[in-house]
Amino acid sequence: MSANMNSVAASLLTRIERCEAKIGVIGLGYVGLPLAHALHQGGLPIIGFDIDQAKIDAIKAGRNYLIHLGNELVTSLRDSKRFEGTTDFSRLGEADVIIICVPTPLGKHWEPDISYILQTAEAIGRTLRAGQLVILESTTYPRTTRDDMMPAILAAAGERAKALQVGRDVFGAFSPEREDPGRKSHSTSTIPKLVGGLDDASTELAAAVYRKGVTTVVPVKTAEIAESAKLLENIFRAVNIALVNEMKVVLDAMGIDVWEVVRAASTKPFGYMPFYPGPGLGGHCIPIDPFYLTWKAREFGHSTRFIELAGEINTSMPHYVVDRTARALNDHAKPMKGSRILVVGLAYKADIDDVRESPSFELIELCRHHGAQVDYFDPLVPATWAGRKHDLKMTSVAYDAATIASYDCVLISTAHSKVDYSVIAKNAKLVVDTRDAMRSFEREMGARLVRA
Repeated sequence: MSANMNSVAASLLTRIERCEAKIGVIGLGYVGLPLAHALHQGGLPIIGFDIDQAKIDAIKAGRNYLIHLGNELVTSLRDSKRFEGTTDFSRLGEADVIIICVPTPLGKHWEPDISYILQTAEAIGRTLRAGQLVILESTTYPRTTRDDMMPAILAAAGERAKALQVGRDVFGAFSPEREDPGRKSHSTSTIPKLVGGLDDASTELAAAVYRKGVTTVVPVKTAEIAESAKLLENIFRAVNIALVNEMKVVLDAMGIDVWEVVRAASTKPFGYMPFYPGPGLGGHCIPIDPFYLTWKAREFGHSTRFIELAGEINTSMPHYVVDRTARALNDHAKPMKGSRILVVGLAYKADIDDVRESPSFELIELCRHHGAQVDYFDPLVPATWAGRKHDLKMTSVAYDAATIASYDCVLISTAHSKVDYSVIAKNAKLVVDTRDAMRSFEREMGARLVRA
């Protein structure tokens, strides 16, 4: 315990270290659920909050709605006396530490939408009391924790806020989520955790919480450093993916296989890191987070030309893929209009059921716009549901030789390992492969295989 801690902070730290502090996790989705589990495994009592009663019911039934995490994760929570799930946000006052894991999407004009953070902050404020720590995990622009979240909490607290001072009575911090759904090499408990507080006491308290469930905790000087580090991590990926996507377009025009080029460059043991092309960006971070910084930069009179160019390249990829598909169909004497196209893979990455921001949705809509009849197959996504931008109202078709043969083109958007690609190789009239999934069938397919 640092010397600058007052009695309120010291008392909370003691409760955290003794696993007596109750942790409220708001948002039991891709970030909140595994975090709740990790902290629970570390011995802390958890209240999980979510606006979706179906999630609470699924946990009570021992059924994990996040398939890639498995049912054992939720049954361990359900069977514990130290976990409870609820939709009753009036109980936030029971929690000593509140961790916010809510979405931060983009608006219609690609502007940051922190409305979920602010709505959650208001709910916290209504029950705010001395001795509470609030940690934001949702990705956002720098100073959100200090300038937006905490003021919203205090404003909702009303008259009670007059007796509550940040850093003395209540505490705030930012700790970026680093979830990568489907990754086997790391989990929530093994991914190093950055923590930056609004003051030194807040940093120390937040770090103490995460040390209960995460192997490595890395405190940084401020919440703003932690917020900016998260953006840098994802902008790094977005820019490098844009680079290889642009290389793909150029090399394709030259008749050069970009996948072979990436593999060749990867033999260099230093100064290079492989990134892979695709039909566009998906997921909860890479397609969205860079725009949080570009928007905030304008407030300070700066433009982020490099980042925005990367965004333009990545968002153009679905259009490139559909154009390549149209050309491939034309080479086989088939116009796009009236063609039957099967999109294989709806999730944004392999071997998960996460469809957030998946480029497959845009591929489907663009193909339909050009007059094609489009279906999809995904073994992990049996049906679509209404999302932020798309509501296709589709169900996955059967996957067999006759079905594959009935389409004019098979467009591979996501390369799930559970898919038997030999069925496509043997029966498809034409395959447009955006993921290099058909590499081993290249010889036998010949002109029927096109990369995009």
